[in-house]
Amino acid sequence: MREFHNKRNFLANLILFVCLFRTSSSISFHLEPDSKKCLRDEVHKNVLVVGNYELEEATSVKTNIEVIDSKGHTLFRKEEITTGKFAFTTEDYEVFDVCFHTSVIGQGGHEVRREAKLVLKHGVEAKNYDDVAKAEKLKPMEMELSRLEDLAESIVNDFAYMRAREEEMRDTNESTNTRVLYFSVFSMSCLVVLAIWQIFYLRRFFKAKKLIE
Repeated sequence: MREFHNKRNFLANLILFVCLFRTSSSISFHLEPDSKKCLRDEVHKNVLVVGNYELEEATSVKTNIEVIDSKGHTLFRKEEITTGKFAFTTEDYEVFDVCFHTSVIGQGGHEVRREAKLVLKHGVEAKNYDDVAKAEKLKPMEMELSRLEDLAESIVNDFAYMRAREEEMRDTNESTNTRVLYFSVFSMSCLVVLAIWQIFYLRRFFKAKKLIE
């Protein structure tokens, strides 16, 4: 009985740990008529991104959605949307824009502000573990362990990325410091040479004017 209680507490802690590290974001905003609004997000390499959008009903305006990566490639596009979802997996570290294009198609549409909701999920949060559990016939605890394993891998990848970025920034700082040092030495050398030249020039000038011997 005690062993079962410990397993139950362990599973509860695992679920809480997973919930604390979920990487999803939700935002609500208004779309003005005949306007374009873009939301930007960034994700790491080989990360699943799932987006769910929902727009307020409006008969006098239409809204199109387009997801574009940093290279200008269209990852998803759909016209006259109300509700739906999109999904893609990044091949590299990527910055992408989710853009909503609103245009007026009827009378009174210029006065309509359409409310929109967008939910973005990354990585572990975007993966549907219920379908995975059904496909692989996993028990609830096995499903949570699988989720935790993916979460741990995601955290390790994040730390590895942060470490690589830290090393890159350190190398950049060291290179910048070296260049600043060389530039400072060069500047001081130029100033010393200029000062010596001024001394000799003034000496010759004063001798030519017979002000000094």
